[in-house]
Amino acid sequence: MSPEERRVVFASSLGTMFEWYDFFVYGALAAIFSRQFFAGVNDTAAFIFALLVFAAGFAVRPFGALVFGRLGDLVGRKYTFLVTILIMGLSTVFVGVLPTYETAGILAPIGLVALRMLQGLAIGGEYGGAATYVAEHAPAGKRGAYTSWIQMTATAGLFLSLLVILGCRAVIAPDAFDDWGWRVPFLMSALLLAISVWIRLKLDESPIFKRMQKEGKGSKSPLRDSFARWSNLKIVLLALFGLSMGEAVVWYTGQFYALIFLTQVLKVEPQTANILVAGGLVIGTPFFVIFGWLSDHIGRKPIIMAGCLLAALTYFPIFKGITHYANPALELAQMSAPVTVVADPKGCSFQFNPVGTAAFTSSCDVAKSALVKRGVPYDNEAAPAGAPTEIHVGGVVIPSFDAKGENAKAEAAAFEEALTSALAQARYPAKADPQRINEAMVILLIGILVIFGALTYGPIAAMLVELFPARIRYSSLSLPYHIGNGWFGGFMPPVAFAVIAATGNMYDGLWYPVIIAAVTFVVGMLFLPETKDRSIHHEG
Repeated sequence: MSPEERRVVFASSLGTMFEWYDFFVYGALAAIFSRQFFAGVNDTAAFIFALLVFAAGFAVRPFGALVFGRLGDLVGRKYTFLVTILIMGLSTVFVGVLPTYETAGILAPIGLVALRMLQGLAIGGEYGGAATYVAEHAPAGKRGAYTSWIQMTATAGLFLSLLVILGCRAVIAPDAFDDWGWRVPFLMSALLLAISVWIRLKLDESPIFKRMQKEGKGSKSPLRDSFARWSNLKIVLLALFGLSMGEAVVWYTGQFYALIFLTQVLKVEPQTANILVAGGLVIGTPFFVIFGWLSDHIGRKPIIMAGCLLAALTYFPIFKGITHYANPALELAQMSAPVTVVADPKGCSFQFNPVGTAAFTSSCDVAKSALVKRGVPYDNEAAPAGAPTEIHVGGVVIPSFDAKGENAKAEAAAFEEALTSALAQARYPAKADPQRINEAMVILLIGILVIFGALTYGPIAAMLVELFPARIRYSSLSLPYHIGNGWFGGFMPPVAFAVIAATGNMYDGLWYPVIIAAVTFVVGMLFLPETKDRSIHHEG
């Protein structure tokens, strides 16, 4: 790698890593945001809503891909992702000074959603620019290795966000961190923004783009040429369903959902969970570069498809293993005294109402809400129509109650006391015991999940660049990538957690990534071409 090539890879990767840090620091603090910005709803709905705000940034990423992809194909790669990093950095700093719900009421979550959407627009333009820019500087036969450094930046940004949060938690008291200390990681983005802008101002434009500009061969309507012509649109669709969709759910399951599973399902203390996930990232992160390099030799397709297949086949046993090593008491209690909610299905609601316009007061809703709040998995059993709801904990039966009844207050106290006693007798833990966590095995299992993500993610930038002609490359690759990652991947955590809350089964949320990864494997194996030996200099 020449000095110029090293500068291009380093500058692009560092700026992109900082941008991912900005984007992910919110997700790592989702539990705090659920309390600070979504007060007034039950705990389950508040957390799901916090995850949906996280996902809102992903929802607008395809629109950012269209706006900045078009700009990148018209005016250049360098200046476009200079704009995106300014938007991202400033939005992140403003999150750090937002008033909370207690101070500003409904304006607080509205402001948070607006800033998350600006972040999503920025990241929608960033990735395509960075991947295209680095690939167009890379020599033939080394595009996988060069662009894999860009691929590693998403995990590195998550890792950096966890390290900063861990550092802040170490020096700020827990109550103070929940009150105001959470703002510090966002305010630190001002420094990262300054470094990123300074570095990127020193870069030159992509040589392929400069040649197209000089020869007048660039596209005057990159969006029309990308998506209104079937010859290119069919490749866009194949890139979505046979490539980025599966890659997205595998990446987010292995990194973000693993953290949510530890904290919200297994009730591992957040500081410990961050350390465990950070340890898994240390194991898995080098593999992004390894698999990018390997794809230059054996091809992109077999590596990416292997990641999708392995994820689909092993997610359930791996997450059961995480339960076994992170909260063995919960696993043992489930086996020795399973919990069942016996209720008339007509009296049970899907308890997701983020705006707080509905109250879940039926005896079934009361029972399920109490179990979800405690992190206790349960099975569902249909009762005869009109029958009262009961919670069975092993051989103990606890009758539920209607929260609108005349004696609801007294019944609530008796119900809480009976349920707490039954769960304690059955040895259901209120939280994971730090002394019983097998940290080495949890880190290893999370590391394996990250390696699956590296299989799918490490070679994908090179493959996307190689699928499309230079004149519309920025636009064409950005949209399928950000629909896959923004919609299929970004909505994975809130959808999975909502499914768990609805069914009571702590593993049911995994069906979402398993099915999508399997579909991508089938589509990719049948229709996706190998691209490693293609030239990327053609204008199309």
